Order: sequence, then C-alpha cells, then structure tokens
Amino acid sequence: MSDPIFHFLSAAPDPVAPFSHAVEADGWVQLTGQMPTDPDDLTKPLADGIEAQTRRVMDNLALVLAELGLGLEHVTSARVYLTEFERDYQAMNEAYASYFPTDRRPARTCVGVTGLAVKALVEIDMVARRP
Repeated sequence: MSDPIFHFLSAAPDPVAPFSHAVEADGWVQLTGQMPTDPDDLTKPLADGIEAQTRRVMDNLALVLAELGLGLEHVTSARVYLTEFERDYQAMNEAYASYFPTDRRPARTCVGVTGLAVKALVEIDMVARRP
C-alpha cells in the first residue's frame, strides 16, 4: 500500500478552508468537495441559481481531475450536498447528468444540508480511480 499523495493544484480554485484539492492512494483519488467559486477570482459573486452553480462546481471538479491527468470518465462515485433540497433537486440533477453519458454515471448520494461554505447552494465531492 502506497503512502497518500496530497495534491494542491494551481488550476483549481483556491480552497475556502484548510484542505488539499485531492488525496491519492493506490490509484484511488478522493476529490475534496468543490464550491461554485470562480477558479480565477474567489471574490467574484457566486452564479445565481442552482443550475449555474452546479455547472460551476462540476467544471471545478473537472479542473482538478484534468490537472491530475484524469477526467470525469474516471469518477466512480459522487456526493452532492444541497442547501435547498426540495427546491433544487430536479434542476441540479439535470445539470449534473449532462456531464456523464447515461451508461457511465457514477454511484451517487445526495443529501440536504443546513448550510455550505461561501453561502453556496451546492457542493459536490468525488472519488476517481486511475486506469
């Protein structure tokens, strides 16, 4: 079993708390939950609405994966956190689903939470596996 590798990546948004963008061990890569922040300017206001925020989160996760030489096709599972579960679940699903072919969707859990960092509507973390 290999020692974990802690990745802090220049292309990904700066963390909003003390964490690595991803931690890798034995070919498994755990991606820290991403927020809908602009990767080039954390002070920029968050996008309005769950669809736009979901797309920004997914794009941020794709940035992390790309810098690790991986893509969304390597994702095995995801966890989604929503602050307005009943209101936003369907629209988030539509935006999220557009990132994966229907026959290659990762396992997933989605939960409602009382709050997220930076007052985001959505946060998503993922696990990926190197080929």
